[in-house]
Amino acid sequence: MPGAGSARPKRKTKGGRSLLKWLRRAPKAAPAATRGSIEIHRPWARRSLETPERAGGFFVLTNTGPEPDRLVGATSPAVEKIEIHAIKVRGGDIGMRPRDDGLGLPPGVTLTLQPRGYHLLLIGLRTPPIPGSGLPVTLIFEKTGSIDVELLVEAPGPVGAEVLVEERQRG
Repeated sequence: MPGAGSARPKRKTKGGRSLLKWLRRAPKAAPAATRGSIEIHRPWARRSLETPERAGGFFVLTNTGPEPDRLVGATSPAVEKIEIHAIKVRGGDIGMRPRDDGLGLPPGVTLTLQPRGYHLLLIGLRTPPIPGSGLPVTLIFEKTGSIDVELLVEAPGPVGAEVLVEERQRG
């Protein structure tokens, strides 16, 4: 029997809401990969619903050190190319654009790459990733250098421009 002050059971939700809540929480588990002061938590990917040769890459980056760094690129033997993307809202318009200068990561900051925000766009998948498998990616930082990480493949879902269409339909 639960004692006084014990937590209520968590309600399970369907759809992406529970996943997004999970992504927004501060990382508590050991990082999936680390090098120097850069930690990568909860790396995952999903293939596009409408464009099966594309996928999105998502994870949480933390800079635990005293110096800023910058994610400047990524590579993978599983894809032709990877771009760092941002979604920009201007008034009632939503657009997606590559971040040619990468993503800055100031000291002591945690940055979440997620479907409706910063993300990696994996272009030209060589073979369709299977949910539950891993997708190898090398993240390239300006100061830290390269960090290898395995993105856990989830079920296909909106990626890139599909996310924007979904957002517009929501109103």
